[in-house]
Amino acid sequence: METKQGAARWRFPLTPTRCVLIALALLGLALSAYRLAAGLGAVTNLNDHWPWGLWIGFDVLTGVALAGGGYSTCLLVYVLNVAKFKSIARSALLTSLIGYLLVLFGLFMDIGRWFNFWRPFVSWGYHSVLFEVFWCISLYTLIQLLEFGHIATEKVGTAKLHRFFEKILPVLFIIGIVLPTLHQSSLGSLYLIEVGKLYPLWWSPFLPLFFLTSSFFVGPAMVMLETSLSGKVHHSTPEPQVYNGLIKVTGFMMVFYLLLKIYDLVSRGVLNLAFQNTLEGHMFLLEMLGGIIIPLLIFAVPAWRTSRTGQVVFSVLVTAGLILNRMNVVFTGMSRSLGGHYFPSFIEWAVSIGIVALGVLVYLFVVENFNILPQGRDVQQEKEGSTRAAA
Repeated sequence: METKQGAARWRFPLTPTRCVLIALALLGLALSAYRLAAGLGAVTNLNDHWPWGLWIGFDVLTGVALAGGGYSTCLLVYVLNVAKFKSIARSALLTSLIGYLLVLFGLFMDIGRWFNFWRPFVSWGYHSVLFEVFWCISLYTLIQLLEFGHIATEKVGTAKLHRFFEKILPVLFIIGIVLPTLHQSSLGSLYLIEVGKLYPLWWSPFLPLFFLTSSFFVGPAMVMLETSLSGKVHHSTPEPQVYNGLIKVTGFMMVFYLLLKIYDLVSRGVLNLAFQNTLEGHMFLLEMLGGIIIPLLIFAVPAWRTSRTGQVVFSVLVTAGLILNRMNVVFTGMSRSLGGHYFPSFIEWAVSIGIVALGVLVYLFVVENFNILPQGRDVQQEKEGSTRAAA
């Protein structure tokens, strides 16, 4: 059987930070098992007023949006053929794949009767938006796993299998761009039907388009944030023009988002609600100022846009603004109509934090053992070139 040269070697050095992450991940997994045994009522603060809480609001709705860097980068690199972004394509794919796997985990945790998780595969509720979201997310996660097969087989598996994944990559990329546009917008449609319940600052007939647009512009920002943090650990940072280009992509999409948002609020006559002394008004202004206006100012000033500090601040603010937007839709915007009270329990927090910790650990392991970062790929190519020269 034709195999890769040499035995696969795995490394994952333990550091104090990684030990803390492992402890958080193990605690989250243990409490997840307890949740499956005890049920939602025993471990969460969900109630008849608030059937959706932290696991849906953060782990699913926010997680899906933050994982949008995969399809946005794929569109830029493999469809629009923007060559300068190719160096971060694999990192974006990995971040997106891990994000979607964790989204599925969080969604599984929130299913009341989790042992019936298989029913959507055989019970075709095609009139339900959630049914479409379930299938799109599941299929897109599968597509990303197949896309990662091209990377995985560079180290493990046979050369024949690697060539197979290379051949099917174009088809996977096309499907992998189409599917996210469906479920990203459909997540907004879940709240489109909440007319009269979702606060007017967030409800809009454009809600699906808002969700889709924000998932696209947060993708490059999330990739910048992730590669910046990873670069400090693994000493691999993309060229400055890559970050500058990502900011431009995000910035132009944010301009479109902001103009559409203003038009929507003015046309519905609810813009004045943003300036009233209410919780909703304050949270909306915080979301728009911190997550849209200030990042656009950084985008508009070349000196700020090209500086490392400006790039990091930009990516942090855009990511935080997206998180705040989804939290406002799920919690702030629904609080008046739902009534009652909800605050996540310790177990809900611990499971969510454990999921994030697990995702970070998986990312670190994959980056350190596969050719993900530009520097790692250059070293691997040098080794392969030396081997061929010696032969």
